[in-house]
Amino acid sequence: MKLYLDEDVSPRVAQMLRKRSVDAVSAHECGALGFSDSEQLRRASTDGRCLVTRNRDDFIRATLDAFAHRETHCGVLILTRNLPADRFDLVATKLAQYVRRHPDGLPAYTIDFLTA
Repeated sequence: MKLYLDEDVSPRVAQMLRKRSVDAVSAHECGALGFSDSEQLRRASTDGRCLVTRNRDDFIRATLDAFAHRETHCGVLILTRNLPADRFDLVATKLAQYVRRHPDGLPAYTIDFLTA
């Protein structure tokens, strides 16, 4: 599973994930800051990456829209509030564990939640 971290997830998490041998990129690193949610999702899916975000409501809507338009989709993983945004190592650890449990990625249009 390859990950694309939305701009609401620190790029430090992507760096930590790569040190754990997880294929991860950040919207910050890709020059995608300020892109709409649909554009972020499209960018992730085009690269075959599951989008990781804290923005639950908007990405549920973006997923429904992608489904309605039959757009490519590689899943969305939502980081819940009990996984503190400033605990970069914890976030990276939980994401790395998740990736190991889902080596083939998520089915298209899947939305899952990651907790602490």
